[in-house]
Amino acid sequence: MTDPRTQATRTQMDTGGIGRTVPSGWAFFAGVVLFMVGVFNIIWGLTALFNDTALTRGEEGLIVWDFTAWGWIHLILGIVMVCTGLGLFAGRGWARWTAIFFAMVNAFGQIAWMSTYPVWSILIITLDIIIIYQLTVNWEET
Repeated sequence: MTDPRTQATRTQMDTGGIGRTVPSGWAFFAGVVLFMVGVFNIIWGLTALFNDTALTRGEEGLIVWDFTAWGWIHLILGIVMVCTGLGLFAGRGWARWTAIFFAMVNAFGQIAWMSTYPVWSILIITLDIIIIYQLTVNWEET
């Protein structure tokens, strides 16, 4: 018998006797964090589109970065992550694997910004790792 605290979803009966699937606490938590990271990516993407240059001081002088392409990538990635978070709220199995994949992609993508925005990158990578952990360790099929 499985521990009910680690199950990804459970079935609840409504007043009409129709069962519906609802996410467990861990799947819901991962959905909330994924939704937040998606919104952060949307904000970051819009910021990069509206203010598409940043300055970094390097060893040989000042480096000017153009973030337009990365802004679009983060905007689209954020929208997909928000939609996947909504799928986790609904307890969908496809949303689990989609969330794991996009959290990994997002974590790897944040490494590119480590020199420009180190605190932000570390924060988002940490949230991505929490999402991956919750969806892999605390997920059992019912």
